[in-house]
Amino acid sequence: MEYKDYYKILGVERDAGADDIKRAYRKLARKYHPDVSSEADAQNKFQELQEAYEVLKDPEKRQAYDELGQNWQQGQDFRPPPDWEQHFDFGGGGFTGGDAASFSDFFESLFGGAAGGHAQGFRGGGFAGRGFGGAGGFHGRGQDHTARVEIPLETAYRGGQQTITMKRPEADAGGNVQARERSLNVRIPAGVTDGQQIRLSGQGGAGMGQGGSGDLYLEIRLKPHQHFRPEGRDIHLNLPIAPWEAALGATVTVPTLGGHVDTRIPEGARSGQRMRLKGRGLPGSPPGDQYLHLRIVAPRPRNDDERELYEKMRETMNLDPRADLKKGSVA
Repeated sequence: MEYKDYYKILGVERDAGADDIKRAYRKLARKYHPDVSSEADAQNKFQELQEAYEVLKDPEKRQAYDELGQNWQQGQDFRPPPDWEQHFDFGGGGFTGGDAASFSDFFESLFGGAAGGHAQGFRGGGFAGRGFGGAGGFHGRGQDHTARVEIPLETAYRGGQQTITMKRPEADAGGNVQARERSLNVRIPAGVTDGQQIRLSGQGGAGMGQGGSGDLYLEIRLKPHQHFRPEGRDIHLNLPIAPWEAALGATVTVPTLGGHVDTRIPEGARSGQRMRLKGRGLPGSPPGDQYLHLRIVAPRPRNDDERELYEKMRETMNLDPRADLKKGSVA
C-alpha cells in the first residue's frame, strides 16, 4: 500500500498551522470540485484533497499520521510498527464533509473506514469499525452528532413530543459505509429557547470495540410566529390600539402564549411605548416576560361626519406632535 504525503497534496509545510491548512484546502477544493472543475482527473484529486484535509485538520489524527509517516518513504508499502495502534486512542473522530464519497485504502487502513453525511441539518460522521477493531485492541467512543430541529413557538412554551428523521453513516460487518435513515421521538421540555441544545445520551455515532456510542445534540430553532417575537425567554408583541384608547385609557384583551388576558392601557399612552406582562413569556426559573409595543392606529374617515369630527379635533385640541423635533433645530 503506497504512502500518501498529505502535506504535499495540500501544498503546505509539515509545520503548517490549522488556518494555513484550511486556507490551502479551500483554495484547491474550489479548483478541483467535480461540479465546477475542468481539470483532468478532478474527481480523484478532489477526493485526495478531502482525505488529506480530514486527517490534518484533526490534531489527534494528524499526530498519528506524523508519527507513522516518519517510518515511510514515498512509494514504500505500508508497514506500521506492531504496537502503534495502542499509542493512539481517538475518542471519536469521523468527518464533517458532506461531499466525501470514498477514501483510499491507505486512509482506511490508517484510521478505519469512515464517511461523512449531511441530511436535514444533520452534521457529523463516525468511525466505522474496520481496520483496528476487535483483536487489534482498539476501542474508541463514538462521535457526538448534532442535528437541528425546528419547532413551533407553542411547543417551546408547552413542551411536547417531536419526531425527527435524519440520515447518518453506518458501517456494516464488512466495513462498507451507507447512509441509513432513522427516526426518533424526542420529548421537548417546556421553556426551551432558540439555539438551546438537548442532549440525547448514546444516540450519536457507534463506538469501536468496547467504546460506547456518542451522544446526539439537538439544536433547537424556533419557527417564525405570526405575532410573537421571542428573545431568550421573553416574548414581544406589537399591540395595535385606537387613538381614543391611547388618549382616554382602556382595558383591552391581549393574546399570550398561555391564553388571552385583559390588561389596562394607561391614559395618554404613546405609540412605541412598551408595557410588561410579568411572567407571561416562556417558562423557566425565572420565567420570561411578555412585552407589549403599543402602536396607535388612526382610522381613515369613511364619511363626512367622521371627517368633521377630525376637523373639530384639530381645531380644539391644539396638538403639535412634532414640537420636540423643533427644539434646538437650526433656523
